[in-house]
Amino acid sequence: MSQKYLSRIQASEYLKIRGLPVEPTTLQKWATTGGGPAYYRFGNRAVYAPDDLDAWAQAKLGTPRASSSTAA
Repeated sequence: MSQKYLSRIQASEYLKIRGLPVEPTTLQKWATTGGGPAYYRFGNRAVYAPDDLDAWAQAKLGTPRASSSTAA
């Protein structure tokens, strides 16, 4: 197993370092309601793969714009 898995707190920090402010409590909420990054269960804990966090963040980002009046 070469993949390193991150705790919810570590996943939050991982996203924050990349300029995406997501709190651990928000990740927990999304794990219940949907809409968040993929996660795995390890015992009674959620763990996140960095590749899944990156893919989720990229999917959530809009397209680049030159101004706020540019149509989506």
